[in-house]
Amino acid sequence: MKTYNHTTYAILGILTTDCKSGYAIKQFMDQSLTHFWKISYGQIYPTLKFIVQEELAEVRTSSTPGKPDRKEYFLTSKGMEALKKWLEEPVEQLPAERNEMLLKLFFGRYQTGDQTISLLEKYKQKLEERYQIYISIEQGIKDHNEREEDAMYWLLTLDYGKRMTAAAIDWCDDTLENFITKEGQ
Repeated sequence: MKTYNHTTYAILGILTTDCKSGYAIKQFMDQSLTHFWKISYGQIYPTLKFIVQEELAEVRTSSTPGKPDRKEYFLTSKGMEALKKWLEEPVEQLPAERNEMLLKLFFGRYQTGDQTISLLEKYKQKLEERYQIYISIEQGIKDHNEREEDAMYWLLTLDYGKRMTAAAIDWCDDTLENFITKEGQ
């Protein structure tokens, strides 16, 4: 069976949910996948077109009185088979993190100690804000989607994000303490 890029598999997966239009797919990504998988808006429609050409999905036009027609995409059995096959494959590589704060810290000797402290404190604040977003998402899933078949898997990926963010917050605390101690010497 032919292999596809990760964007194709991500959109095939999204099509297993209630998201059937390009707009709904973008909304779903912005509210969930964006925390661990980035797909630009400009990738959605070309990928949907490709998926249809590959017969992994079919497109139907839906009409609502008073609104423009919209295209809705539905997974075919070939598309579901391709998604399942990909899900069974081992993970190819560990993610390589691109982190601007770490890049700046790496070259930190060219800034003042106060600038380094400020960099770390602001980064920690952003992490704490992200953690609160994860808490809100978790509560939303538990309140509104707990019976959804996918909810357990959504919560598992969310837990990963929460734990990674909590670890980064702990790292900030330790790094600030160590940096301030060494700066004071």
